[in-house]
Amino acid sequence: MDFGLADKTAVVTGGGGRIGSEDCRVLADEGAEVVVLDVNEGSAENIADEINDGDYAGSAHPIECDLTDREDVASTVEALEEETGGIDILVNNAGMVDARDKIEDFDDDIWDRDVAVNLTGSYNITSEVFPHMKEREWGRIISMSSMAGWQGGFGQLSYSATKAALIGFGKTVALEGAQHGITSNVIAPSIVVGQLADLPIDQLEQFDEHFARIAKATPMRKLGREEDVANMVAYLSSEQSNYVTGQVVGVTGGIDLFSF
Repeated sequence: MDFGLADKTAVVTGGGGRIGSEDCRVLADEGAEVVVLDVNEGSAENIADEINDGDYAGSAHPIECDLTDREDVASTVEALEEETGGIDILVNNAGMVDARDKIEDFDDDIWDRDVAVNLTGSYNITSEVFPHMKEREWGRIISMSSMAGWQGGFGQLSYSATKAALIGFGKTVALEGAQHGITSNVIAPSIVVGQLADLPIDQLEQFDEHFARIAKATPMRKLGREEDVANMVAYLSSEQSNYVTGQVVGVTGGIDLFSF
């Protein structure tokens, strides 16, 4: 399906990461001009070079930006609006997911960092982009939550809390944008593991017991790939999704379903 993104500019935060980079590839493949925005300039450049050197319908531009620095975000968005003619699609993908401690052992600095990046960072850039979308009466905002935001995650206090907050954030933005041609939706993936998703469970178990346990609990009996998430990003970025807003879309293989 042609999602009609050839004349659109898309900003993907955390675009140099594993899921973010696949979002960039799929959007570029659909013809979008993709801004690979990342705090790590080298990662952003690597993905942009890969896209520009590959067989993609669209193009990519690396931008270094610290989402926790409001002045940096404001100046970056202002420059991008001027250079690109307007940001049409914003994918709030940047996030930290390395915390692994129970609440009594949780590090205050990790909590503050994750709130700043995962939640406040999304607020910082969305609040800058939204008025421009409103003025043009068209926009797509997609925020990346997680199954941990729906159901909690043992040892993932800051990650689960911030990903849950992004659901309320995305729904509120949907309400405020609904009469201005702006949709806002949230994607909640389960674990995505790239090519490991192709392994049968018995082979996956030999490689990683944790992944195998989750695959066994998934009705589809397999884990997801990054492109499973990115394909949903492309759809929610399109004109075809114009009547879809304020939704939380699980890309989970059904692990969130009640199973006897």
